[in-house]
Amino acid sequence: MRQMTIRTISTVLLVVFALALPAAAQSVRVPQSRAEMQLSFAPLVRKAAPAVVNVYTRRVVQTQRISPLFNDPFFRRFFGDQFVPGGGTRSRVQNSLGSGVIVQADGLIVTNHHVIDKADEITVVLHDRREFDAEVVLSDEKTDLAVLRIRSGRERLPFLELRDSDSLEVGDLVLAIGNPFGVGQTVTSGIVSALARTANGINDFGFFIQTDAAINPGNSGGALVGLDGRLAGINTAIYSRSGGSSGIGFAIPSNMVAAVVASAISDGKVIRPWLGATGQTVDADIARSLDLRIPSGVLVNSVHRGGPADRAGLTVGDVIVAVNGKEVPDVNALRFRIATLKTGGTAKIEVMRRITRLSLSVPLQAAPEIPPRDVSVIAGQTPYAGAEVANLSPALADELGLDTEEKGVIVLRVQRGAPANRIGLQPGDVLVRLNGRPIDTVATLKSLVTRAPPPWRIEVKRGGRVLQIVIRG
Repeated sequence: MRQMTIRTISTVLLVVFALALPAAAQSVRVPQSRAEMQLSFAPLVRKAAPAVVNVYTRRVVQTQRISPLFNDPFFRRFFGDQFVPGGGTRSRVQNSLGSGVIVQADGLIVTNHHVIDKADEITVVLHDRREFDAEVVLSDEKTDLAVLRIRSGRERLPFLELRDSDSLEVGDLVLAIGNPFGVGQTVTSGIVSALARTANGINDFGFFIQTDAAINPGNSGGALVGLDGRLAGINTAIYSRSGGSSGIGFAIPSNMVAAVVASAISDGKVIRPWLGATGQTVDADIARSLDLRIPSGVLVNSVHRGGPADRAGLTVGDVIVAVNGKEVPDVNALRFRIATLKTGGTAKIEVMRRITRLSLSVPLQAAPEIPPRDVSVIAGQTPYAGAEVANLSPALADELGLDTEEKGVIVLRVQRGAPANRIGLQPGDVLVRLNGRPIDTVATLKSLVTRAPPPWRIEVKRGGRVLQIVIRG
């Protein structure tokens, strides 16, 4: 009797739930019987797991051998940091591990940039424990993705097809497959907790799939797999206060993965389209000032003259709301949408101009290197001596992760102990003025430093602020 009651109640609840679902959602139905409730992920895992690999890296670092006495402040006071008796260097091997996903049968593998960054040796271990040396085809810090290749002869390796990550919905079941803590290949299950999630500090685009499937150290570069058996994303980071899984994991969407893989195959480097415009996320205050119903979109603040957006008719004050039919609620979403497109075609950009919704066709082209970089190391009796500088162009700014509308001369490197180092110049500084004279190109800088006697008044832009340095000579 008890068994019949539970079964009857369960059936009624399932029917009510199914009737409450819209017609489109009923194609993904809830279990209808006890047999269906006992269904397993095992067939899916058998299909997907062989395409997920372990990635081991080895890096040799040089460390200075220092006597314990020289950690004492008393000895440092007399001998300083430079003199280290009986010192020298010794080699130390750093090992790290992560995961990767085979995306082509010929041995093309995707993992995270941070998994293989600065590695001297990379070893890939397949599901069947075979080991292969891997070569880096492409490593892109901006997306935190890397593409590797292993040579398996004529053997076709198991691989995962990439799905359209835009087809994911919050609540979809997913599996995370990787090698957490080095214990061996592990499968965890969960749901898609959120889409288009902003997570700063992971890569330059901040556009992620969030999942509660357990992701731990070592899972980086592993697979987030949908129930169709295709790759939905590359597991990349977790939010945790303890170092372990707290149910908040982030994966790079497969559409971004597809763009990086295509670049690796065709060019060996990532060439992203350049919009030629900058903007800010529409918040509640901006929405009210523009009479927008909801705070969503990107308000255009500047348009590069002659750039793609300018030629398409985009103007300052327009609000970009969609790219190729995909909504862009904020700046990160806009950058993600543009970055996943290929150069050479066009993109349909939808904008709100006052109360009118317009559709603009924007050509997709790479950022131009105008003016040329003219990379130079400043020499002579000048406070800039020892600084390696270059002309900022849209291409270089994009490469450095800066606003592509930034102009001027940027510091790329500073030699230790050089005058530029002693006055506090840092890589990323934009040189603005010398003694009140604007610095627009490297050639201008070279001309000014040869004619400007001390005292020197130097203006530098750093982190959006202009700093002033006065040197008496």
